[in-house]
Amino acid sequence: MNWRVILLTTTLETIMTFNRTFVEKKQYEEYQTTKFPNKKLVILTCMDTRLVELLHRSMDLKNGDAKIIRNAGAVISHPFGSIMRSILVALYQLQAEEILIIGHHGCGMTGLESATLLENAKDRGVDLDVIEPLEYAGVDVKKFLSGFSSVEENVINSVDMVKRHPLLPANVPVHGLVISPETGELDVLVNGYTESKV
Repeated sequence: MNWRVILLTTTLETIMTFNRTFVEKKQYEEYQTTKFPNKKLVILTCMDTRLVELLHRSMDLKNGDAKIIRNAGAVISHPFGSIMRSILVALYQLQAEEILIIGHHGCGMTGLESATLLENAKDRGVDLDVIEPLEYAGVDVKKFLSGFSSVEENVINSVDMVKRHPLLPANVPVHGLVISPETGELDVLVNGYTESKV
């Protein structure tokens, strides 16, 4: 039997055991809120583990205050992809009124080369011959798996993509920030109140 399967099963069972106790003791009650963000915010940020609680605490966000979208690097790679769709749903269906895109210093997507990721995939047993048919179908695998040169540049590019989106109202502020994953200090790169939609 594969050790990864054993570890996953053990981890899952640990989670499920904790969850049963959590529900039985009604510990969920302190987190109850509505589906609408109290502070009218939708935030795109990185999936970095250091930000799970730090981001919220550094911004005085409680459960229910903001819609949080996470991915590797807080990247919007396509104007009609799932990230932009989630932002638009938050605005039009869930009463969000402002958008914050928050990258972080020391992001693993900074300088990420597709060759490194592909080599790691190969080491995990992925047959890299699958790339050729993907590229034949028009998928630029190397671009898809590449990171960015600087977190600041990425945040500014993502803010620009959101601001230029044809379905975004001109009066929605789109802010760009960078957070320190060590201290929680925020730096504003784009103040959405002072910059209008392009």
